[in-house]
Amino acid sequence: MALRTQLVNTRITPRFAGICTFCRYPRLEEVAPEARPVDWAVYGVPFDSGVTFRPGARFGPRAVRDASQYVKPYHIEHDVNVAEVFSLADGGDSPVRPYSLKENADVVASFAASLADPSTRLLAVGGDHSIAYANIKAAWQRRQQAGGGGGKGGLPVIHFDSHLDTVDTVWGEKWGHASPFIRAIEDGLIDPTRMISIGIKGPLNTRDDLQYAKDKGITVVSPDRWRAEGAKLAAEFLAKLKGEPAYLTFDIDVVDPAFAPGTGTPSVGGLTSGEALSAVRAFKGVKLAGADVVEVLPDRDVSDITAFLAAHIVFEVIALDAAGR
Repeated sequence: MALRTQLVNTRITPRFAGICTFCRYPRLEEVAPEARPVDWAVYGVPFDSGVTFRPGARFGPRAVRDASQYVKPYHIEHDVNVAEVFSLADGGDSPVRPYSLKENADVVASFAASLADPSTRLLAVGGDHSIAYANIKAAWQRRQQAGGGGGKGGLPVIHFDSHLDTVDTVWGEKWGHASPFIRAIEDGLIDPTRMISIGIKGPLNTRDDLQYAKDKGITVVSPDRWRAEGAKLAAEFLAKLKGEPAYLTFDIDVVDPAFAPGTGTPSVGGLTSGEALSAVRAFKGVKLAGADVVEVLPDRDVSDITAFLAAHIVFEVIALDAAGR
C-alpha cells in the first residue's frame, strides 16, 4: 500500500541526523498537495505555568520530539502502518503566554483552531495538563463544524492520569493543571457521563476530592481495578460511544515513577510502561476526535526514558485511531 505520509528513508538518512520533527513526520507546511488534508497534526505546547509542584514541563515538547526520532510507523499488535492509513504532520509549537493561564488557554485554543484543515485531528504534546483544555476546545469545535455534534454534553473522554484534575481552584487560580476537566465540563466541551479516568490513586487531601467526579458520573478507575477489569471497562465504554469519536488525554504521571520519573507530580503505585501501552490498546475500535500527551519534565528524567515513553504513547494514540478506522 502506498504511504500517505512521506517519511525520511532511515536506510539513507539516519535517525540521529536532520531536523527533529515529531516521529519524523513532515512539517505541516511541507506536506505534499496529494497528502492533504492532513489527518493528524502533532504540535507542541511548551507551557508549565499551571503546575502545583515541580516546574519544567515547558521543555517537554522538545524532549518528546527528540525521543520520537526512533518511533517507527508499523504497529505490530494492531497490524497497521499509520503512514499508510493517515497523512501525518508536525504542526510546530503553539505560541504561549507564560504569565497568564487563562490568556494562555485562549491563545493555544486560537492556534489549534487555525492549524491545518478543519477536518484535521490535533494531538497536543505538553507542557502541563492545563493545556488540555485548549486542545479539547479545538477538537470539540471541529466536531461541530463537521456536523458530528458533541453528544449529550460534549466529547466522550478517555483519561489516563494519577489525578482527576477536576479541582475548582488552587491558590485562587481556576486554570491550572489541576482544573482542565472541570473547566471543560462547565463549558460543555466534554460529557462527564462518558468519561473514564484510568489510573487514579491517592493519597488525596480529603475524601471530597472525589466528590465532583462522582456527582458528574465520571467512571473513576484505580490501577488495581484496571488490572482486574480493564478489558471489561474498555468494552463498556466503547459500547456507550455508539461510533462517536472520543478525546484521549494521557498524563505521563499515570505511569509509576520507576518507569517514568520525568514528571512534575509523580505518584507511586502507577502502571508500568508496558501496562500503559496495553491500556491504550484496550480501546481498539475507538475513533478519536483529538488527543494530548502531557506532563513530561525532562530535568527530572533518567536516560530520557520518560520522553521516550511519551513519544511512543503519541504513536500508540495515532495507531489506535488508525486501527479504529
